[in-house]
Amino acid sequence: MNAYLILEDGTVFTGKSIGSKKEVISEIVFNTSMTGYLEVLTDPSYAGQAVVMTYPLIGNYGICNQDKEAKKSNTDAFIVRELARLGSNFRKEESIQQFLVEQDIPGIEGIDTRALTKRLREKGTMNGMITTEKPEDLSAVLEKIKKYSVRGVVDKVTTKEIVSYKPGDLDTDSNISITKKVAILDVGTKFNIARCLLKRGCEVTIYPARTKAETILASHPDGIMLTNGPGDPKECTEVIEELKKLYASDIPIFAICLGHQLMALACGCDTEKMKYGHRGANHPVKDLKTGRVYISSQNHGYMVKESSVPKEIAEVAFVNVNDGTVEGLRYLQKNIFTVQFHPEACAGPKDSEVLFDEFIKMMEE
Repeated sequence: MNAYLILEDGTVFTGKSIGSKKEVISEIVFNTSMTGYLEVLTDPSYAGQAVVMTYPLIGNYGICNQDKEAKKSNTDAFIVRELARLGSNFRKEESIQQFLVEQDIPGIEGIDTRALTKRLREKGTMNGMITTEKPEDLSAVLEKIKKYSVRGVVDKVTTKEIVSYKPGDLDTDSNISITKKVAILDVGTKFNIARCLLKRGCEVTIYPARTKAETILASHPDGIMLTNGPGDPKECTEVIEELKKLYASDIPIFAICLGHQLMALACGCDTEKMKYGHRGANHPVKDLKTGRVYISSQNHGYMVKESSVPKEIAEVAFVNVNDGTVEGLRYLQKNIFTVQFHPEACAGPKDSEVLFDEFIKMMEE
């Protein structure tokens, strides 16, 4: 069955329908990862977005449900050059086509993803529609596409109730002794954030995004984790107000991606939308303290403006080697550090997972 991708600038790509047959309007973004498509599809940060994979063959090792980063996918749609429906891997449980149907994710294959990516780089991230019905009145469709905006996605992906894990859960070693208690404020967390803490001897409690700071502090955690997540950080006004209270508590805090942006906003910084964002598993970031360059996994369309960081509050700790944007902050009067990239990256790279050890050391001190 034919499918059509219609961009808000009027460009139309024709390909074949994959996954669900439903029609969807979404923000179109591209990811440069060569592997890890299941982790991409189940990353809550993609809520409200349709993902273009730049690698030309996707699905060649099938689906292993153990690799999911969330219980279900919140990705709006999936766009590939070629979908490998058979998949070959000893861990494979189903094909990627079956997964897309089960998760009700529509998609399109057989289009020139290189041309599409170049257009998104030149013009910036655009809205688009994926449909199996060729529109007769393109102007009416374009008006509808342009009106779309990513809203309310943190509430969509956050846990609905408090959940606790101990070593042995989430496929971790049950013989690890618990030495620390960490509270995770879930604005779109991935399973591997919890795993990275569990295997370091932490008991982990995950709280819904709108949890009051007093509730978290009442549990007397040794440390607080702010997670990745989707959407515009400035939309999360209630969360930002609670983070101001957590900042004042003097409990060690480690924040990733959206959590990094939210903590920055809570401390007087500003954020802005990027032209097309950073999404992939090959972004170099430099630690300004040590000079070391990490290859990182990233997934964000917003960034903290360096010029807005109050010098008495925080200093830039990491920068993106490609474009010089802020990749992390270290807070001067608090045991708080935050990063824009993903040290918990799965399928990788794992260069920066050592930052979890730094968080453990902060809690010990």
